[in-house]
Amino acid sequence: MFTRIVTATMISAALLVGGCATTNSPPVNKETAGTGIGAVAGALLGYGLGKGHSDKEAAVVIGAILGGAAGNRLGARLNEADRIMAGNTLGDALENDPVGNARQWQNPDTGHAGSAVPTRTFYNNDGTPCREFTTTVNIGGQQENAHGTACRVADGSWKIVQ
Repeated sequence: MFTRIVTATMISAALLVGGCATTNSPPVNKETAGTGIGAVAGALLGYGLGKGHSDKEAAVVIGAILGGAAGNRLGARLNEADRIMAGNTLGDALENDPVGNARQWQNPDTGHAGSAVPTRTFYNNDGTPCREFTTTVNIGGQQENAHGTACRVADGSWKIVQ
């Protein structure tokens, strides 16, 4: 269960970050990038789940390790075009789609596909628009789901906050 939560968090972060990639960017080893994103997401999740427990540091370390492993696996399976398509789809869904509308993507070169669905829109106390969402990535017949929350930042883009 914990590994699935870490994987889901890492997928969401990777989708938004991947959508910001440009063709002028230097090539990045996708396993290394996935490991890094997964480790950070796992550590943050471990920190959140470990609050109030005497072994909070252990939860952070375990979260980082599991997140890194999950991120490495996902990074190895999604190529750059997949990540860009998924990230753009999530960004477009957050920006334009009503709650419940599924926006799809598919890479004909790899056969990988997925979707992004805004599930709730709300405003923070400071008036910042935020949206909860669900993303799905299908790789080789295996489906990974992620749930998260993103809020608009000053430059107009969306940043995952949970």
